[in-house]
Amino acid sequence: MSPDASSVLASATADALPKPLPSRDTAIQYGMALLTVVLVAAPLVPVLYQSLLDRALYDSGQQFTLSNFGRLFRTEGFGLVIWNTLVFATLTTVVSQTLGTLAAVLFGRTDMPGARLFGELFLWPVYLSALVLSFGWYTIYGPAGYLTLLMQTLFDGAPWNLYSLPGMAVIAGVSQAPVAYIYCMSSASITDPTLEEAARVAGAGTFRTLWKITLPLLLPAIAYSAVLNFTVGLELLAIPLVFGDPAGITVLTTFLYNNGVASARPDHGLVATAAVLMLGAVCVLVWLQGRLLGNTRRFVTLGGKATRPRPFRLNRLRWPLCLASVVYLLATVIAPIGALVLRSFTSLLSPMVPLADVLTLGNFASMLEYPVYPRSIWNSFIVSALGGALATALIGLIAIIVLRSDFRWRTPLHYVALFPRAVPGVVAGIGFFYAFALVPGLGGLRNTIWILIVAFTMHYIPVGLGAVAPMLMQMSPDFDRAARVQGADWWTVSRRIVLPLLRPALVACFIILFITFFKEYTTAIFLFAPGSEVIGTTLLQAWTQGEVGLVSALATLQILVIGVCVTVARAMFGVKLYG
Repeated sequence: MSPDASSVLASATADALPKPLPSRDTAIQYGMALLTVVLVAAPLVPVLYQSLLDRALYDSGQQFTLSNFGRLFRTEGFGLVIWNTLVFATLTTVVSQTLGTLAAVLFGRTDMPGARLFGELFLWPVYLSALVLSFGWYTIYGPAGYLTLLMQTLFDGAPWNLYSLPGMAVIAGVSQAPVAYIYCMSSASITDPTLEEAARVAGAGTFRTLWKITLPLLLPAIAYSAVLNFTVGLELLAIPLVFGDPAGITVLTTFLYNNGVASARPDHGLVATAAVLMLGAVCVLVWLQGRLLGNTRRFVTLGGKATRPRPFRLNRLRWPLCLASVVYLLATVIAPIGALVLRSFTSLLSPMVPLADVLTLGNFASMLEYPVYPRSIWNSFIVSALGGALATALIGLIAIIVLRSDFRWRTPLHYVALFPRAVPGVVAGIGFFYAFALVPGLGGLRNTIWILIVAFTMHYIPVGLGAVAPMLMQMSPDFDRAARVQGADWWTVSRRIVLPLLRPALVACFIILFITFFKEYTTAIFLFAPGSEVIGTTLLQAWTQGEVGLVSALATLQILVIGVCVTVARAMFGVKLYG
């Protein structure tokens, strides 16, 4: 046989052989990538689709139209809604950045007494949901709040009004100030001290050095956290719902809530179009965050020989500033939370009624009497534990594919996994509602807790990645190389070496997600049904029914669970739940 004939025969034989199956590594990587894309796209595609339809997407005979966008902007009062939203988000950002930056400088860079304890207390609003904080502020500073009534008795009126855009912004600013504090604290603690020392040598005092050197070096952290807090201001629902709605102040989130969940006949085209508008605005802000983060090299001052900055001496201002910090923390953190907890053990909380006369456990008895409340508590634990575990497993696999594999699509997968940070909770809730109504076979899950687990998991993938990725990036690739030399494939290396070493980060991820799922309410209010309630949804239901005692009891339970989780996580596992 000639050489040419042999080559032709070999080629034909090769073509006749079945193609080899994809390797296990390839199957896992592509499978996880597909699952992530589907999970992230699931709420977005139906919202975009619904915004282009003339009727509900689950009805028959729909037609494509752009009229929803015109109708939205012609809706009476919608211009005021946009204005209120922008003013509220702007004021929230100003308050949060001012408080967070001042706290970072005082608690992180000065010799003020009690700075570490004050820093821990300052962070507590970030652990609790905005819904619980709203109820706490209402209990102490609302029209019938304890301090409001006391001020009216002593001075014929209280100097605050929470039922206004500035009042709402103060509450939101206090709740978001820990975000600015965390970013600024991290930046302030690693600033190269040589610049500050040079200013001191040149004769600059403490405050001049802070103003001319330290604060300018914090600008990247201030700018980045400002964009983040402005984004959160656009997305907040609880505070505008509790304080804005009764006063006739509507923002975009309450517009979506009132025209969706709270409406007997929701206008799906209008709701979806407003959701698309919010999604677009948040995407722009997240892009801006990325640009700010990419331009921070021009602020770099930390070099290889940097040491920990020397604290600024406050001298005679140490104790006055310490007292001011105590007053702030008492007024904004301890008093609202304490009043809410105290209200759960009383039938009435008023300065005109002796506390001993109104003490009771009746609120907790009522909470256990109606089946919906124990069911919501149980569901919250199930969603948080089961959902947190499943989400942690998913996030761990995404992380090792993105950071510890040669998967060709790992960079796009990373961007897809981080995209949910640009999806507001309101939009995620609306989107998953449409997705489960649209896709055949998923309708049966709409009245179960599984829809909540799926929605929460998608929404908080970036949070989990933030807990896992840093430790994964610190691991030396030598472990992988050594195992590969011995013939192990990527999945074997990941399963037997990387994941066991990653266990502390996975534990931290699970605890963070457990707490986050346990306090989540924004996404859930668009998805829950009788039987799948969680604490956040029953809190809102009890509030709308005027059951202040029940609200306080449920909120106290949530505070207790989160407090225990935070304490155990930090004491036993060394988990850092922020930063």
